[in-house]
Amino acid sequence: MNTITAQAISTRRLDLLPLHVEHAEEMAAVLSDPALHTFIGGRPDTPQALRSRYQRLTAGSPDPAVSWLNWVIQLRGECCLTGTVQATVSPSGHGPIAEIAWVVGTPWQGRGIAIEGARGLVDWLSQQPVRAVIAHIHPGHQASAAVATAAGLTPTDEWHDGEIRWHRNIRR
Repeated sequence: MNTITAQAISTRRLDLLPLHVEHAEEMAAVLSDPALHTFIGGRPDTPQALRSRYQRLTAGSPDPAVSWLNWVIQLRGECCLTGTVQATVSPSGHGPIAEIAWVVGTPWQGRGIAIEGARGLVDWLSQQPVRAVIAHIHPGHQASAAVATAAGLTPTDEWHDGEIRWHRNIRR
């Protein structure tokens, strides 16, 4: 499998910008609400911890068969970062699959940003050598279930670490 590289993605209101270490300080503020960790666990990163994490992410996967793709979400009209979308593309028996995730900072929630960002990401992935898109969502996280549905994913009866696996085949 060829390595896939994150490229800028534009939607109606958003620019999904490939992640850079320099985004860490602004993103630490965006992601500072402990409530964002209700379903995923952990707690907000300090700017320094996020900078270290972003250094690891931007360095790429140690496995050459796996692509780590990460973007920050910029709300174009407000010229600010509002969250992230990500995809990990890995080989599978049926061709490469992309596991996606998203998070939008609390002040920007309820405005359709996660839906628009996830749709933009899935549309972009459908132009890459990817056969399917999956997401793992906590069964109580109705907002993320709505985002996955809007991005064309459907829940399966498979569970992974207490979360439901959602799936979408990419048609060629």
